[in-house]
Amino acid sequence: MSKHEIENHDYGHGHGSSSLDKIDGKGGDMEVEEQVHHEHVEEISPELELLLKTDPLKGLSDDEVLRRRETFGKNELIEKKRHPILKFLGYFTGAIAYLIEIAVICSAIVGDWADFGIILALLFINATIGFVEEAKAESALDALKQTLALKTRCWRNGHLVELDTSELVPGDVIVLRLGDIIPADGRLLGIGATGEATEGDLQVDQSALTGESLPLSKNKGATVYSSSIVKQGQQMAVVTKTGGDTFIGRAAGLMAVAPEEGHFQKIINRIGNFLIFITVVLVVIIMVYLLVVDRGTPDGDFKKVLERVLVLTIAAIPVGLPTVMSVTMAMGAKELAVRKVIVKRLTAVEEMASVSVLCSDKTGTLTLNELTFDEPYLTNGNTAEDILLYSYLAAEPGANDPIEFAVRTAAEEQLDILKNRTHKHEVPGYKVTSFLPFNPSTKMTQATVMNFSNQESFKVAKGAPQVIIRLVGGDNDAVRAVNALAKRGLRALGVARTKPGSLEEYELVGMISLIDPPRPDSAETIRRCNEMGVDVKMITGDQQIIAKEVAHRLGMGRVILDAGHLVDPSKSDEEITEHCIRADGFAQVIPEHKYRVVELLQNRGILVGMTGDGVNDAPALKKANVGIAVHGCTDAARSAADIVLLAPGLSTIVDGLMTSRAIFQRMRSYALYLSPAKLEAIMYLHISSAPHFVIFSTRLSGYFWENMPSPIFFIAVMGTQVFAMLICVYGVIVGEAIGWGWGIAVIVISLVYFVFLDFVKVFIFRSWSFEFTAAAWPTKARKDKLQARKIRVIQQQRVWSSIDQVRQVGLKIKALEALKQQ
Repeated sequence: MSKHEIENHDYGHGHGSSSLDKIDGKGGDMEVEEQVHHEHVEEISPELELLLKTDPLKGLSDDEVLRRRETFGKNELIEKKRHPILKFLGYFTGAIAYLIEIAVICSAIVGDWADFGIILALLFINATIGFVEEAKAESALDALKQTLALKTRCWRNGHLVELDTSELVPGDVIVLRLGDIIPADGRLLGIGATGEATEGDLQVDQSALTGESLPLSKNKGATVYSSSIVKQGQQMAVVTKTGGDTFIGRAAGLMAVAPEEGHFQKIINRIGNFLIFITVVLVVIIMVYLLVVDRGTPDGDFKKVLERVLVLTIAAIPVGLPTVMSVTMAMGAKELAVRKVIVKRLTAVEEMASVSVLCSDKTGTLTLNELTFDEPYLTNGNTAEDILLYSYLAAEPGANDPIEFAVRTAAEEQLDILKNRTHKHEVPGYKVTSFLPFNPSTKMTQATVMNFSNQESFKVAKGAPQVIIRLVGGDNDAVRAVNALAKRGLRALGVARTKPGSLEEYELVGMISLIDPPRPDSAETIRRCNEMGVDVKMITGDQQIIAKEVAHRLGMGRVILDAGHLVDPSKSDEEITEHCIRADGFAQVIPEHKYRVVELLQNRGILVGMTGDGVNDAPALKKANVGIAVHGCTDAARSAADIVLLAPGLSTIVDGLMTSRAIFQRMRSYALYLSPAKLEAIMYLHISSAPHFVIFSTRLSGYFWENMPSPIFFIAVMGTQVFAMLICVYGVIVGEAIGWGWGIAVIVISLVYFVFLDFVKVFIFRSWSFEFTAAAWPTKARKDKLQARKIRVIQQQRVWSSIDQVRQVGLKIKALEALKQQ
């Protein structure tokens, strides 16, 4: 990827690699290391380059536009949407869903219509919850589309016309003016709308795309990106890329990639697959056994056997698992909402609790995204109040420049004389009698000021450091100070005023330093995240030296690597992943780089959270296990994220982590969760053993020892338990081995559970009857049925009484016959 150097702002003191600006004069001979901004630009293929030679004042013909549109398509982002019905049906797939569907079919086969209705209702409830949740979330791609321009001015057939931005093709010549949203990627031509020469550069705000905090100054030959905003100037540009090929189009392409299964879904599916395997194996064993043992008897009928094993199959299926999980996470989302953490995807509640790496954007997330007056360099006995006052006097009123705005804001907040003024444009005790606005050639502003206290006039100059140092005749100490500030990533402005009694001879007041400061809670948030085992990494589109300074102020490590490390062709993915794990952050990144960092960490098995606020963060937000859009984010970031913070700063993330972990503890008590705590194997062994021991109780209505099972049945059931215990004890299939201690303990618990249930069963059978039910909940049908039963009982008693009498008579006859024979 090639790089293009441009100045970072009007005053010519940016950041990146340094160039030397010689200061001539009697006061010093040192050189200011002027930092030059490096911007990533894509190379244009030779074939495409040939299409960019359009005559600026004629533009393309209609025929040429049609040919190019057939090749490149329309200038729009295309989204493939699934039909709502197909989306809804998608919630009936997955291991657990298949198990529940099997349970529904089994219930219908055996005629258990009550269970059929309940299980089917649970299946639809779970699918509806997921469908409604997804429907509520905005489309990330639709949000990106909202950042694009709708209309643009373009030269076509020799005329300047207004047309829909979707009609643009590579080679079109467009006009960019103040306030315009740039409709496509383009190359500046350095001329005005009618071919006239232009003074100054085009100021472009592309912070939402790249994360850079200040508008960039772009001149002839520089690349401007679709959805950036023109802040100052006017120029024509030739369109280089449209639609999905643009900078923002690539970001949309990353978000359009089919999302992988979430961490939570993978766990549930693994549990489901394992349950399916075990259920099928055990049911087949029992079914074969019953068919063989009961062959030739009514109990050996295939349909009869099928009914019996289907009951076991239903019992083995966790039909309530998805619904319980959804309800638990929904309640957790409600708790998080109280803490101003809005959950858009319910499973993000569980995944947030498991995040171990949090990648964070810098500008607007860790920092305030506003330039602030920092500690100044002062000389000649001046104070911080002096340099602020002189800067304010030399600031252009109403200028829509972030640096001028920062200077005015700092002065109005810190200087007493600027507070409680009647007229906001006046400075008590002073009057600006003449003002020279910023000029790109001089790189400074100048003001002539009347001091009412002594009725004397003086001049103030404010501008690029090297210009002001040259204005005062040179100053080696000031040069050292500027270079020191530049190496820390601080933006410097020089301030000078004329000496008393002179309007031509200047002396240096000092250097203003400006920085986008960290949010007040960012450092504490990072510290608390680290204490909770979450490693925070800064990933920013800003320059490396700025990222290091901010990292230092936040108490983070300063191992901030250039984005080039992420695309180094000489290194394998494994090596690059190691860089990602060990580094404290990356600088000068573009959306693809952020996406790649998240992807590499995930490939290593790390659960990754991503925070951000801009369009440039959207692909990584969607790719991360948990995407977190911060307060004041763009629509694209909000739509791509799983969680949205309503309160400024990152402190609510810690609240979210703590609440999510508490919720996770509740869920873990219900679900099998694959983790180093060995819980999956322990829970599986218990789920496997307890129901199968209960089989010995369900064979009869009395106590289990009253009728011992056949040896074959006993061996079949106990054999499966021995197998299950061995694989759990040694960790053959289920994951980490639990050891004999846990294995024996679980079996003992299952046996105790089985014996307890057996006693409960006998008690219920002896105590519960239809007569009890009819008396407790009487209905006409039950009363009639009870009366009929009483009549049958009386009749049966009479019959048995008669039979007993006959038997007695028979016994007496036999006794008499025996006496006669003797």
